[in-house]
Amino acid sequence: MSSSTFFRTVICGFIATFAMAMVAFLQNAIGLPIIDVGHILTESFNEVHGSRAYHIIFGNLAFNIGGVLLALIWVVYLQKYIPGNWFVKGLIYGVMISLLAGLIVSPFVSAAAGEPFGIFYINTWAPGKFILAGLLMHIAYGLVLTQSLKVADVGEMNG
Repeated sequence: MSSSTFFRTVICGFIATFAMAMVAFLQNAIGLPIIDVGHILTESFNEVHGSRAYHIIFGNLAFNIGGVLLALIWVVYLQKYIPGNWFVKGLIYGVMISLLAGLIVSPFVSAAAGEPFGIFYINTWAPGKFILAGLLMHIAYGLVLTQSLKVADVGEMNG
């Protein structure tokens, strides 16, 4: 990966993560729960220490770095194996991330925060709404990421 491709991918990752965060906050308008990943991560960090050692900035920083890492994983390892145009690839990647989040990431992070959501949010007040909310925000991430990478001319890696 060239340095130019790396930096364009990082920028696209930030853009896609921002879009995902905005969708997560605006979902309340259609009756879905607001999913504030930065807050959840901050609470996880603080729960470990038993005090308010971390500010919300650290949770949001971790959230954004995670989004950039997902963009890099997509470009380096996955995009060449997923068929279709940017739209189809974005949908598929968003669904993949949502499945991974509901099955592994959210249960562990929420348990670390002291309020376990369970696998696919089964321990929440509305598991179906949380699944749909997570799916929508991750699809938004996938679509914005693949469109941004197309605009930034970040093609499939040869290797």
